[in-house]
Amino acid sequence: MKIKEAVSRFKEVLEREGMIKVVTHIDTDGLTSAAVLIKALKKLDQQFCVVCLKQLEDHNIDQLYEEVETKKWKAIFFLDLGSTKLAKLSKFSEHIKTIILDHHELQEKFIVGRAIEDVQSENFIFVNPVSEGKEENVNASTVVYQFVKELDKKNEELAQLAVLGMVGDVMNKSISKINNSVIADAKKHGMQAKRGLDIFSTTRALNKALEFGSSIFIPGVTGSSQGALAFLRELDISIRDKNRGGFRTLLDLNKEEISRLITGIMLRRRNKDDKDIIGTIYLLKLYGRLYDAREASAMMNACGRLGHASIALSFLLNSGTAKEKVEMVYNKYKHHLVSGLNFVNSTKKIESEGFMIVNAQDNIKDTIIGTVISILASSSVNPDGTILVGMAYRGDKIKVSSRIAGRNINNVNLHKLLDSVVKQIGDGEAGGHVNAAGALISKNKEQTFITSLQKALQIEEIKIKI
Repeated sequence: MKIKEAVSRFKEVLEREGMIKVVTHIDTDGLTSAAVLIKALKKLDQQFCVVCLKQLEDHNIDQLYEEVETKKWKAIFFLDLGSTKLAKLSKFSEHIKTIILDHHELQEKFIVGRAIEDVQSENFIFVNPVSEGKEENVNASTVVYQFVKELDKKNEELAQLAVLGMVGDVMNKSISKINNSVIADAKKHGMQAKRGLDIFSTTRALNKALEFGSSIFIPGVTGSSQGALAFLRELDISIRDKNRGGFRTLLDLNKEEISRLITGIMLRRRNKDDKDIIGTIYLLKLYGRLYDAREASAMMNACGRLGHASIALSFLLNSGTAKEKVEMVYNKYKHHLVSGLNFVNSTKKIESEGFMIVNAQDNIKDTIIGTVISILASSSVNPDGTILVGMAYRGDKIKVSSRIAGRNINNVNLHKLLDSVVKQIGDGEAGGHVNAAGALISKNKEQTFITSLQKALQIEEIKIKI
């Protein structure tokens, strides 16, 4: 559905009595999507309540459906969620206005062009660029931003939050036309964009930016406090400012130091060029200061993945007390992340020429396994095109996360790959994108899943060699 039509249908509920329910994902894109929508609803004096989910599972939908029948909601939003559950979510429209603003791949039966019309009704609003055959490289908070901007042009001031969601979903690596327009709006309202070293973060102490970097993995440096300090000593780059005191950031380095740092990173990562370590740095104006969007994204992810999504939302909504709380959660998260990376480095993995499976069980939190695999995918440890899969326990289930190392030179669709394995074992569900996908399966299917996954990955290897 087009944004204009979606907004026109939604406006019908604004004059009605009742509350609006907002259901969103716990990652940066989901949280910024919620923040963009909430700020727009506040301007319209609308009442709302928010729930943040790790994943939209059937039991979540059943619970929400029961609430719909008993509470006076006039509309329900699903943000950064829902494209794999269209048939089930369409039932909500029998009672209230149901709006899905998402960017994930659709259920198979909708992908092949059947049945979308079957779930459409006056009360059912579904916006997803993928369903319209548009550019896939659009994140959910951009879709939500387009929605609220159509609702009121003054909501253009929320563009920075959409850019934050864009960075959180790594959509800034390949900017689409739609995202470009959002970036242009964000610049009008205080955001700065500049080319530079794609090290996370440009506004923190340089040694800590290297130690906790997730955009560039540097062997012997990432995840190691001593390794980061030793690396900078090797390059003769001081971490302290002799004139004003305090620690230096990436922005404090001169051209010669930047050149040495790039050379040092390339040598550590065995890269032939610097294309993947130079990028656009987005500096967002929040709380009267500039935040590196990558760091702000990591802070939001930290809160969501450690069970503090409400703190992240408060931060995005400019709560004065949330800033310190976010920092505390973020520090805890960084240590979880380093611990996860160290576990992967030391544990036995299922490996072949074209793939690697890490079964962390309960050694890495289920909410962090995806980030750990993403960091590995950005490293030079595995050749471009290697399929990386991580598994971690979530109660009686297993969270599965998959990424592709470097560039997807083999054109593998991870969403389809995981979905086929899930269907083969007859348990669980899969979702995501071509280059980043996940699944949730029962713990009692652990070995069956690994065996089936290995076979599927081996078939992919054979296809590539042919």
